[in-house]
Amino acid sequence: MNFAMTLADPSRPAVADFHRVNRGGGLFSESVSQWIGAVFALAAQRLGLRPTALSVTNLVLGLAASVTVVALAGPVAAGDVPAWAVGLVALVGWQLAYALDCADGQLARVTGQGNAAGARVDVLCDVAVQIALVAALGATAVAQRPSTPTWLMVVFAGTWMVNLVTSVMQAGPNAASMVTSSSFPVRLVKLVRDYGAVIFLAGLVLTVAPALTIWLVVAFTIVNGGFLLASITFSARASLR
Repeated sequence: MNFAMTLADPSRPAVADFHRVNRGGGLFSESVSQWIGAVFALAAQRLGLRPTALSVTNLVLGLAASVTVVALAGPVAAGDVPAWAVGLVALVGWQLAYALDCADGQLARVTGQGNAAGARVDVLCDVAVQIALVAALGATAVAQRPSTPTWLMVVFAGTWMVNLVTSVMQAGPNAASMVTSSSFPVRLVKLVRDYGAVIFLAGLVLTVAPALTIWLVVAFTIVNGGFLLASITFSARASLR
């Protein structure tokens, strides 16, 4: 049944109605990003906007924040531009872009405007935003430490997309989870793969200590690479049962 049909007044949903249909994402995303997204979804519904408008706005905002970081990575490393200013652009821009990414799905589900084409636009915009995000972190790491190995940046870029790929796979009929527990300690551990928490940490590092970006790159290369190997093992074992 369409969610909009279950509302007392389908034309006047509340913020809580939008948040109720969120697709999770982790402890940080559900507690912060999805709520901000619900506010955006409500505003969009009142303005008569379609979900794709939010997807495209997510794209524009996410790209703008990342392009700013890439363009100013050199000047920041040289001390010509204050790191906190560029980092703040990234921190706020990436968070708002992700909230809009949360909002487009909420708006589609609550108002019944979802369709296959819109879902494709959503995923494609997410891919573009994350490519730009990886470029921003890579540009900062290299600018801060020119001796950064090329192979590390390549592996970092490749493994970063593991989260997006597995998220898309989780939406299908054959979805499965390696860790089904929803206990608080487990959810805390899973913050390392919570996109909202990850981009918050990335923006914070760029704001207060951009020289540490290389270690952020190393950490998430290990985390995402390890998760990829674990997922392959888990799925291979499941396929043999």
